[in-house]
Amino acid sequence: MTEAEFRAHLAAFTAPLAGRALDAGLDAWLNAEHGPASESYRTLKAGCEAGVAAGWLCQREGGGIRYGRVFKPADDLHGFSVDVVDMTDIAGPHHVHPQGEIDLIMPIEGDARFDGRPAGWLVCPPGSAHRPTVTQGRALVLYLLPAGQIEFTR
Repeated sequence: MTEAEFRAHLAAFTAPLAGRALDAGLDAWLNAEHGPASESYRTLKAGCEAGVAAGWLCQREGGGIRYGRVFKPADDLHGFSVDVVDMTDIAGPHHVHPQGEIDLIMPIEGDARFDGRPAGWLVCPPGSAHRPTVTQGRALVLYLLPAGQIEFTR
């Protein structure tokens, strides 16, 4: 999958997310409709794996984490920015989600979990904060951030 194909897929995927509350209801809906057994999950995971292999995803590295903002917030992405991280048994920097965060958890090695969650989706509501942590292996995590908003804490 090329970067342009990945963007087009994400644009179609984010359309039904536009304007929805980032809450437990969205978390449940994403896991029911787009969970690990779904074609949409498999397509997003394959796109992320292809992007890492081709070098257009996770281009930066710091503190043992490979990461990168793939796309800035844009109208075709319904106001979301897109970031992808590659983490193996590590905790990332603490941050706050002013407008919330939608995470796609994609284990690559082992039974990797992100903040204790297995493969699938995690929706963090507006104002939530965490130190993103991958345990039990390696995972790619795709982040959708409304308006690209994230605040790293010291």
